[in-house]
Amino acid sequence: MSRLKTTFEKEIITKLMSKLSLKNKHDVPKFEKIILNMGLGEDASDGKKLKACADDMALIAGQKPIITKFKKSISNFKTRKGTNAGVKVTLRSQIMYEFIDRLVNIALPRIKDFRGLSSKGIDSSNNYSFGVKEHIIFPEVNFDKVDKIRGLDITIVTSSKSKEGTLELLKEFNFPINDKKN
Repeated sequence: MSRLKTTFEKEIITKLMSKLSLKNKHDVPKFEKIILNMGLGEDASDGKKLKACADDMALIAGQKPIITKFKKSISNFKTRKGTNAGVKVTLRSQIMYEFIDRLVNIALPRIKDFRGLSSKGIDSSNNYSFGVKEHIIFPEVNFDKVDKIRGLDITIVTSSKSKEGTLELLKEFNFPINDKKN
């Protein structure tokens, strides 16, 4: 079992129960899944660039990504229904906790001029989303073999029933949330 999961079960659950004034440990918010998405735009039609992005995403996530397709044609964006749009990975259970550990302790501190994540990234379903402008912040990606630096969207799906619960969960896992940024 990963280090973060054991910490969650032994320490974080009791802390969150007292902070959120919950009586049942099953009401404590927890991570359900993490979705990593990399949109490629015009580069998605090029097979070599698509494969390079899929390989980078596989290194970052630890599992093979799926290639997403456009759902409908939009002439202003020059998209055709059924053509490649990007790559996506959904992480659950063990791999998810290992990714959170690498993200918080290794990748986020490597971002240039990093001042913390915004607390406004929580949506109406109490999930947290943020974007990373450079996918090369992850140490698994070899900087010399990257043809183009790409962005990456990260969505953390939680079982929280409130925005405060999601925010407290992220803070307990040492996410660098910056409240002053808002």
